[in-house]
Amino acid sequence: MNHARVTRGGGRRVAALVATAAAGTLLLAACGSSSDGGGTSADKATGPYGFETVAQDAKAPITVWVDSTRLAAAQAFEKANPGTPIKIVSYDGNANGSNTFKTKMALFDKAGSGWPDVVFTTDNNSASWGSQDGTGSLAPLNKGLVTQPVLDGFAKGAMDVCTIDGTTYCLRNDLAQNVLWYNQKLMDQFGYSVPTTWEDYTALADKVAAEHPGYLVGTAGDAWAPEIYMWAAECPANKVNDAKSMTVNTTDPNCVRAAKMLDHLIANKTMSTLSLFGPEFVKQQGDKVLMLPGPSWYGGAVFQGTIKTPKGEIGVAPALHWADQDPPSTGNVGGGTWWITSHSKNLKAARDFAVWVTTSDAYQVALAPGFPADTAAATKWLQKQQSSGYWANDIARPIISAAGQVWPGWGSAAFSQEAIWAKVVQSGMAKGDTIESLLPAWQTEIENQAQVNGYSVTK
Repeated sequence: MNHARVTRGGGRRVAALVATAAAGTLLLAACGSSSDGGGTSADKATGPYGFETVAQDAKAPITVWVDSTRLAAAQAFEKANPGTPIKIVSYDGNANGSNTFKTKMALFDKAGSGWPDVVFTTDNNSASWGSQDGTGSLAPLNKGLVTQPVLDGFAKGAMDVCTIDGTTYCLRNDLAQNVLWYNQKLMDQFGYSVPTTWEDYTALADKVAAEHPGYLVGTAGDAWAPEIYMWAAECPANKVNDAKSMTVNTTDPNCVRAAKMLDHLIANKTMSTLSLFGPEFVKQQGDKVLMLPGPSWYGGAVFQGTIKTPKGEIGVAPALHWADQDPPSTGNVGGGTWWITSHSKNLKAARDFAVWVTTSDAYQVALAPGFPADTAAATKWLQKQQSSGYWANDIARPIISAAGQVWPGWGSAAFSQEAIWAKVVQSGMAKGDTIESLLPAWQTEIENQAQVNGYSVTK
């Protein structure tokens, strides 16, 4: 087994709140384009599950690809299901737009062998290419492979990111709506109140810069920064209209004001430009985090895991919004997905694995760092989190509320926005350029990637 680096990441009433609040979440259907202009692979529906299967062998071992964070999920399944032979392979999980899954699948397609059975990705883009006629890499799940009661157990909208023309290609691991994390101990010590709008947040950052230099209100050093700040601003940089068209306008006023805010906070040194999971951040700034806008999985992965903030200090506040937004909007970072490949020789075992890791308490409640997409698991996860005594406040309400505030105008296209942001904006920031000045270059690169992937682009 080889290991990759870390990548990222109440009863009936609570269950009802989870299901209801998540109804508006997530995110836009993942529309993709086909290199050969064909439809989805589900159009050629043969076999018992809506696609042409290979010869099945109930004793065949399954190969499962996971990132290092989800290694625990695969190991927990292996422990709970000793009769299922499984080979666990660690890879980067498509982190930061690496596109590893797509690239390797293309190589396996060419070789005619080597495909894994189940794959975890930290992004939600795979349906846009894996469903297309001419590849057929991903197995449809809602054509009989996964039962309807299991699918109905997920938060409403959770699988929108991987549903194309009514066919669902993934099981959602977790939801990743953005909220505002803050250090209650430091806020009390400094005499500050938790902001509710981005305007108040910026004003507080100026006070922090003047009164407590070195302390941070956020980070912008990772490729998912636009999913926190640009997405929340309703910046129309990534609107997928359908399988063949996108709307991209990175110089829209909503984009500009988010960029100006980031530039201002970078300039006053309250916004870190280091990678959140890098050793430099942990060593130099990990104990200086006053606030941190970011996804629901930051609680476990960042505060409990990476920077190891002591118990009782971290609280969760509602997602920040711009004062003129009605209703308020937030963004989403990841919320990983599990995919079953259509080439599996043991679809039953592959299905059992994917269902188990997304719904089982043994992983989703006991071990998972993020807010489960399965509503029953989410209820228990929140109860467990709260009962741990780690948090400084009741985390359930802001996390649930944010799930219903994810702006639906940010799409899951066939290419990675994170890779584009890293190539254009992060590299420019490293040279001293402002984010605002890089918005036109961001536009150009998005247009280029969209056109390469068969989209027409309007502004």
